[in-house]
Amino acid sequence: MKRIELEIKALSPLAISRQKPGGSVSECEDYIPGSVIRGAVASEILKQSNQQFSDLSQNGGDFQALFLGDNPAIFQNAYPANVKAEKGRIFPQKRIQEIKFLPATTLSSKNNPGFCRKRNGKCSTDCKGVFDSLIDRFCTEYHGLPYDPTCPEDGGRVEPYSSFYSKVDGMYYNASVSKRLLTRVGINRRRATSEEEILYSIEVINESEPKNNNPLFFKASILVPDHLKELPENLYKFINNNSKYFRIGGSTSRGLGKVEIHAKLGEVKNNIQEKIKVFNDKLWEHWGKWSVFGNPIEELPKRTYFTLDLQSDAILTEKWQRTTVISEQMLKQFANIEDESLKLKVAYSSYDYRSGWNAAWGLMKDVELITNKGAVYLFSTTAPDIWYDALANLELKGVGERTCEGFGQLEVCNDFHLVFREEAA
Repeated sequence: MKRIELEIKALSPLAISRQKPGGSVSECEDYIPGSVIRGAVASEILKQSNQQFSDLSQNGGDFQALFLGDNPAIFQNAYPANVKAEKGRIFPQKRIQEIKFLPATTLSSKNNPGFCRKRNGKCSTDCKGVFDSLIDRFCTEYHGLPYDPTCPEDGGRVEPYSSFYSKVDGMYYNASVSKRLLTRVGINRRRATSEEEILYSIEVINESEPKNNNPLFFKASILVPDHLKELPENLYKFINNNSKYFRIGGSTSRGLGKVEIHAKLGEVKNNIQEKIKVFNDKLWEHWGKWSVFGNPIEELPKRTYFTLDLQSDAILTEKWQRTTVISEQMLKQFANIEDESLKLKVAYSSYDYRSGWNAAWGLMKDVELITNKGAVYLFSTTAPDIWYDALANLELKGVGERTCEGFGQLEVCNDFHLVFREEAA
C-alpha cells in the first residue's frame, strides 16, 4: 500500500449533513467522511478530464482502477486537526502526527470531563482527567469483583467519554470542531425573488475558530494498492495541482464546501508486534497488582492478548445478517487465517444507522446499520506469530463492507488502553 496524507483546510462553512432514517432534521457531522472526499476527488478528475488519468471510455482505465475496481483506493475519514492546548491555543499542524478516536472503554468525570493539564503538580484546568477501563475491568471479572471506578481527583462519578484526540509531546489533547446554523430563504424560480413562507436552516461546520479565527484543518489519508503502479504519484500530483478547486459536502452552489487540500506521500508503518508486546506487558503487570484482593476465582490464561479498536464506523455482516460484534470466525475470515486458539474475550460496541446521497446516480444510498467508531474487541491467542502481518494488513484495509469509503478502519492495541485511572491523562 502507498499512503497519501491529506491536509484539508476549510475556506468556507462545510455542510457535511446526515439525516437519520425516519427523521426530518438534517444534522451535521463533526468530521469529513471518506465517501465525501472520494466523491470530491472523483468529481474533479471527471470534470477536468485530466491527462494524468485515462478516460472512462477506455475500458475504465486508471479511473476505474482507482474508484471502481475490485481493489480500489481507500479514502479514510478526515478528522478535525485543530488540537487545542491551554487557553484556547492551537498547535501548529506540523506538530500534529495523527488524529484518533477514543475507545468506548474510556471514562472521565461526569461533572468536569476532559483531559487534565498539570503544571508543577497542580491541575491548570477544571477538568478531572480521562482514563481507560478495559484492562482493569477485565482483571476484576476474573476476581469476581464489581468494577465501579470513581474520579481520580475528587472521587466523584465517572461516565463514558468520547472525543477525537491527538498526542503531542507525550500529552493527550482534544481535537474538535465548532458548528453554527445558517438561515436561508427559498427562491421563487419564476420570479427570481424570495418565496414567502420558505425559510430554512442548515447546520454547518465553522471554517475557523469562533474566538481566535484560526482556520479549521482536517487530516486524512488515501491508501492506494501497490499493483496500481504509478497511480499514487499521479493522484498525489493531481491533488496538489488542483488544491483549491475541490468542493466538499452539500450546498456547494451556494458558496459552502470550499476547501484547500494539500497532499504528501507518507510511509506505511508496521509496528504491530511492538504494540501487542507493550499491551501484554501492561496487562500482566496490572494482573499482578490485583492480587492484593486475594486469589481470583479463575486464573488468567497464559495467552497473548490484543485489541481491535474501530477508528471509524463499520458495516459488519455475519451469516448474511448485520452485527455489531467481530466474532472469532469473522476475524479469521478477514485475516484469512485458521487459528483454532483464537478467542473473543470481551466486546464493547454500539450501533446507529447511516444513509447518504450518491451524487453520481442521483439517488439515496441504502440505509445501513453501522457499528459506531470507538468499539473495542479484546481477543486472545496462543499463536501470535501468525497474526502480526495479518493484523497489520487489516489496519490498512479495514474490516467489513465499503472500506474504500472510510468504513471499518481500525487500530490494533490503541495506545490509550495503557492510560489507567491512577495516571489519568
